[in-house]
Amino acid sequence: MKVMVIGGGGREHAIVKAIKKNPKVETIYALPGNGGIAADAVCVPIGAKDIEKIAAFAKEQAIDFAVVAPDDPLAMGAVDRLHALGIPCFGPDAKAAEIESSKVFAKNLMRKYGIPTAAYAVFEDAETALAYLRGARYPSVIKADGLALGKGVIIAQNYSEAEEAIDSIMRARKFGESGSRVVVEEYLTGPEVSVLAFTDGKTLVPMVSSMDHKRALDGDRGPNTGGMGTVASNPYYTKEIAAECMETIFLPTIRAMAAEGRPFRGCLYFGLMLTPEGPKVIEYNCRFGDPETQVVLPLLKSDLLTVMQAVEEGRLAETEVEFSDGAACCVVVASGGYPGKYESGKAISFADAPALREATAYHAGTKLDENGALVTAGGRVLGLTATAATLAEAVEKAYRAAEAVSFEGAYYRKDIGARALAAHAG
Repeated sequence: MKVMVIGGGGREHAIVKAIKKNPKVETIYALPGNGGIAADAVCVPIGAKDIEKIAAFAKEQAIDFAVVAPDDPLAMGAVDRLHALGIPCFGPDAKAAEIESSKVFAKNLMRKYGIPTAAYAVFEDAETALAYLRGARYPSVIKADGLALGKGVIIAQNYSEAEEAIDSIMRARKFGESGSRVVVEEYLTGPEVSVLAFTDGKTLVPMVSSMDHKRALDGDRGPNTGGMGTVASNPYYTKEIAAECMETIFLPTIRAMAAEGRPFRGCLYFGLMLTPEGPKVIEYNCRFGDPETQVVLPLLKSDLLTVMQAVEEGRLAETEVEFSDGAACCVVVASGGYPGKYESGKAISFADAPALREATAYHAGTKLDENGALVTAGGRVLGLTATAATLAEAVEKAYRAAEAVSFEGAYYRKDIGARALAAHAG
């Protein structure tokens, strides 16, 4: 069986490693892949957004199954194009992917179907947005409508910061056409929880919950990033809260998308805030989160490809999806300067340490240079993931592995999992 995985980051590396376990898989192609994925799959130098080249390659190679992992190609209709060629595919079509590619669509969907979320207002021009923000309560959350590499959300502490955000998003168009509209939301408080879920449009099976660490620096300080580390499961996400989310958020979302003529098939990500009034949706993603995938998939006991095929064929209800009772921790090692300006091309070395044998190094921003040496090629370079019976053990093992990695300018947070461990202790 020939499988094609679209994308080239840590999430895709985790997906490739999980699919590789299926004995029916002969070859995995990664488009474009990266320096680490090259050890587990055949990397093909075709960009994730080059839909026509992806389609041509899939047809030429007679691909048996495709996984479209990143948000951009999903929003651009990669699944639609592959389906048109008769290629089975894991991921939502473009209409369903709008649940992430347009925050305005997602917020309006939640309002229409009574799915709990933050109060909000939508603006199509800067002046009207600023007039509203002069009288808003702070902090306020300002979001670019479209995709922005996870960086299109700004928490403004006062009007001055709100004005700066509107100038950046709507006037300077820092995120291009994604900033043609903005959503201004009330600021919610409470523990954050990420829940990924498999769904075939009718049945929904949540995966293990996780806790992301978005800020660049220890103590949740510094600018927002794509994620500096994750742990699973999330101690704040109790069985009672999980049952409430299924009833008030998960199933209503799937039903709402079906009612809108946009049945969602693939992985639906729920970014939740456990507020004093109950769980509310902060955001949806139309795909596996990164780096959440790097702690969730290592805990999946069932075969990932089998589950993905069941999602594509509408057979999820009759397919076993089982996770282990253990814990996982992922520590992201990033390039100095990230999420701002950083340099690439730094040689990566791994100490010959037992610690690295107790963890998995998921490659996010790496490549092989002209001499075949592994070098940095992104802001988030590696995700060191460890699993264990307890979270404390998983955290300890992940950090031992992170310490065994080195490249010029490397940095990582020293407190991934600290909040979760404190919650366990409490």
